[in-house]
Amino acid sequence: MTLPRIARLPAGVLGAVLSLAGCVSSSGLLPNGQATDPASLKVGTTLDGAALSPAAWPSQHWWTSLGDPQLDGLIDEALRGTPDLDIASARARQAVAAAQAQDADRLPSVKGTASYAGIRAPESVLPAPMGGRYSAIKYLSLGFSYDLDIWGGKRAAWEAALGQANAAEIDRQAASISLSTNVARAYSNLAHAFVVRDLARDELERSQHLYQLSQKRMDAGLDSKVQLQQTQTQVASAKQQLAAAEQEIASDRIALAVLLGQGPDRGQSLQRPQVLKPGALSLPSNLPAELLGRRPDIVAARWRVEASAKDIQSARTEFYPNLNLGAMVGLAAMHTEDVLKAPSRFFQIAPAISLPIFDGGRLRANLAGKDADYDLAVAQYNKTLVNALGEVSDDLGRLRSLEQQIDDQREARDIARSNFDLAMRRYGEGVGNYLDALSVQQQLLVAERQLANLDAERIDLSVQLVQALGGGYQPDTTTTPAPLAQANAAAAH
Repeated sequence: MTLPRIARLPAGVLGAVLSLAGCVSSSGLLPNGQATDPASLKVGTTLDGAALSPAAWPSQHWWTSLGDPQLDGLIDEALRGTPDLDIASARARQAVAAAQAQDADRLPSVKGTASYAGIRAPESVLPAPMGGRYSAIKYLSLGFSYDLDIWGGKRAAWEAALGQANAAEIDRQAASISLSTNVARAYSNLAHAFVVRDLARDELERSQHLYQLSQKRMDAGLDSKVQLQQTQTQVASAKQQLAAAEQEIASDRIALAVLLGQGPDRGQSLQRPQVLKPGALSLPSNLPAELLGRRPDIVAARWRVEASAKDIQSARTEFYPNLNLGAMVGLAAMHTEDVLKAPSRFFQIAPAISLPIFDGGRLRANLAGKDADYDLAVAQYNKTLVNALGEVSDDLGRLRSLEQQIDDQREARDIARSNFDLAMRRYGEGVGNYLDALSVQQQLLVAERQLANLDAERIDLSVQLVQALGGGYQPDTTTTPAPLAQANAAAAH
């Protein structure tokens, strides 16, 4: 079999064809984005004095350190499937399917066809014997097509889609981490709501005792009605605070049920949380650099930068000539019994060279868009990195401050408790009066509430710090994105 002449173009003709490619040029189009070097982000002063450890990363099941088996069960239940996780999983599958489609586009295609074409031509157009009678041709054919991808554009497009798929998979893992931290924070809010309700009950009991004492004193002529009405106001206020605390518990139960992907009644079956223990975390020795592989959102952002660089490579190859190989073999006959006979055989070989000459700026616009996509991916990466370091530093600083605040507030609570004990002893010995004791008790309840608020805030911040440090994400060394310097170089050249 001899190839058609187009497959044996002289070198001079091929050179002339290639020279025409200069009619559509990509010159002057380059991305501008530059990824931030983590080493340039200074954190030494901010993190000065923090406990450092080479392997100070949260474990995958970090929530067990909070010390409540019910919370462990809730997070396990949530991670088995919720609408948020289903959305992230579906997006990951979409990205994988897109990568598979790009990979398939790189391979040869073979297509089989069977067709039937019938016609009755009028005698005025075709004389007999063809005119005036019905004739049909039966086809059986097998077509082959293969784009040689000389410049690697299809491979770059596949690698870009693969990078987006990796980013989507990491987004799915990030959604699991976000869900676990949200469940832990909502559970901590529920625990705090129960504490606030206890304090509200104590305040109501105190105000009721105060009202009863004021009633007796007014009956004895020691107090006026104005003082009695003041104590009634305190009772009404305490009842309002108790009702608000009960509503907060109900709202926190519903919030947990929603996070679990269940109806509101799921929250009603929860037992009162135990007293949670805030996690004691150290910081990694080389935080900025190591955070690159431990924060899933940063890893996903890096994958998107690399994918955008591959998209630029693919878009640039569209400016160059391309070679496609095509062939077809088949059978065609007018009579069915003749289809499978040797004379019905036919074949076609059709190699083709294509190149852009004039397209109205479509290719340049496409490449400019890919450059902008790359710059956007780099900017998103830089923003994610800066925000991550800011979150870690802020959470750590606030935790340090809270530790001191809790120590000071605990001392104030102890003083208020000592004053209350002293007032009650004086009242029991007949030296002081019960009204003074109840007033001191109010100070104690206020101190207890402030201390409970600080404890709850510390637990919430410790969970946020876990999330800021990656939430137990385990990097997969087999799918780690290439250094950003490589992506920058690939996008620029």
